[in-house]
Amino acid sequence: MKITWFGHSAFRLDFGGKAVLIDPFFTGNPAFTGKIDEAIAGVSHILITHGHGDHVGDTLEIAKRTGATVVTNYDLCMWLASQGLEKFDPMNTGGTTQQPGFTVTLVRADHSAGMGEAGASVPLGNPNGIIVKPEGGPVVYHMGDTDIFGDMQLIAEIHEPKIAMVPIGDRFTMSPVTAALAVRRFFKLDAVIPCHYGSFPIIEQTADKFVAAMQGHETRVIVPERNVPVEV
Repeated sequence: MKITWFGHSAFRLDFGGKAVLIDPFFTGNPAFTGKIDEAIAGVSHILITHGHGDHVGDTLEIAKRTGATVVTNYDLCMWLASQGLEKFDPMNTGGTTQQPGFTVTLVRADHSAGMGEAGASVPLGNPNGIIVKPEGGPVVYHMGDTDIFGDMQLIAEIHEPKIAMVPIGDRFTMSPVTAALAVRRFFKLDAVIPCHYGSFPIIEQTADKFVAAMQGHETRVIVPERNVPVEV
């Protein structure tokens, strides 16, 4: 499997001839320095953790250009459909859907979700983490935006993720130190990739504190260069 980080929480997974985007926030993302055409080439699915602009991102335009199917919670799917989205597969927390060559499961995240102007935000279901289980490949867990919570232990037991994307930016998510605690206490990962940092000035700008807090642990910490695929 190849994983490409585009800054903030936006990722691309390439496995088994599939190309899947997670939280494709390109336009307006201060950390995105690549080319959208290259980032979305061959994409068949878009997975969204929750309904905030910095995670929904360019979903509508990408889906229109590529014909990709959007997989996310029911409320967000219906809202996107009202905005013109045509191909979607709605689900909700705890559920699993079968996609060609992989499954998607939505799990809990401690955050919020809604889109719109201040004072008129439309609630868009619960925030989620996403479990991707490719046929014959490692299980990937994108935590979305979240704090640490004890049921991460159950997520680890039920789904046995081997690769995780973990938010470390603080203010809106876990801090780097808390994120490291979550990884060390609850999971047996082959690799962890920090995200949700280095974009907006009010959150953490580097992964240095997370890397330091993970020192001595057996989990491989990957701090990828933006737009450059890494093998996992």
